[in-house]
Amino acid sequence: MTKARAYTNIALIKYWGKRSTSAIIPYNNSISLTLDQFYTETSVTFTDQTLAQTADQFYFQNKWQAPTAKMSRVLDLIRQMAGFNRSAIIKSKNFVPTAAGLASSASAFAALAAAGSQAAGLTLTSRQLSILARHGSGSASRSILGGFVEWHAGTDDQSSYATNLLDPVPFPIAVIALVVNAAPKKVLSTVGMQHSVAHSPFYPAWVQAATASLAPMRAAIAAGDITQIGALAETNAMQMHATTLSADPPFTYFSPGTLAIWQFVQEIRTKGLSCYLTLDAGPNPKLICARQDVDQIMTQLHQVLPNLAGTVCQPGPAVQIID
Repeated sequence: MTKARAYTNIALIKYWGKRSTSAIIPYNNSISLTLDQFYTETSVTFTDQTLAQTADQFYFQNKWQAPTAKMSRVLDLIRQMAGFNRSAIIKSKNFVPTAAGLASSASAFAALAAAGSQAAGLTLTSRQLSILARHGSGSASRSILGGFVEWHAGTDDQSSYATNLLDPVPFPIAVIALVVNAAPKKVLSTVGMQHSVAHSPFYPAWVQAATASLAPMRAAIAAGDITQIGALAETNAMQMHATTLSADPPFTYFSPGTLAIWQFVQEIRTKGLSCYLTLDAGPNPKLICARQDVDQIMTQLHQVLPNLAGTVCQPGPAVQIID
């Protein structure tokens, strides 16, 4: 039995749309920051019986569930590399709201890839782990690594993987993760991005804009420029969400709370506080700021939304084997 812990990430230049849905190869590179407060722990044990004798068993939050097709895909790849067909027992716990736009699938499949490969006796590089995790969730390719990470879109299975841009992170960036709605999303990320690709006339412009933002984001990270990182991330996020609003029929991940926080962020910037908003496919914003400004931002935010729950995150580590 091997247990791994993997952390969620927040995409600063986002992945939204797949060139290949089967291999999960995106249209554009993406850049993310791994977060230290939200993670998944997963253990994998390969039994002495074959899949023909006993099916894989999956326990999520201590309750049995049928393994998903994506889980089976990752496990089958591990079995193929290990040269056996033994069934697996998977036990997983999420320390992050599931399906609420906080990248729980990223940490879940990164942990599964790391625990499963080691339990099978494999010694994989970070590149190989990133490719393996990508088959469960595109964003999971980035959660294999810590700090600032870039997922290279590539053109085939072996060229689509993530690498580090900066880890450890030497400057005091913070991400305030706000939960306005922890319920599962009505439109899952995979469904939403496929609909945007197929039905938004603005989608090609999104890919061009995201690609053009990569070099400025790399430069801002190298310079430790938190303001520029935040400004680029906020613009990129709104451009991504514009594809959902422009699809036919349109849809959105925004909630009233999302819009209230975005308005708050715009207002405090006029008062001299450097704070920027990003969010993935869900209603829960993340505020990008300098660590020394967190208390002032949260104090002002609670004056507007007194019951809002928030977690202050710093750059997180790479996937870890913990048992």
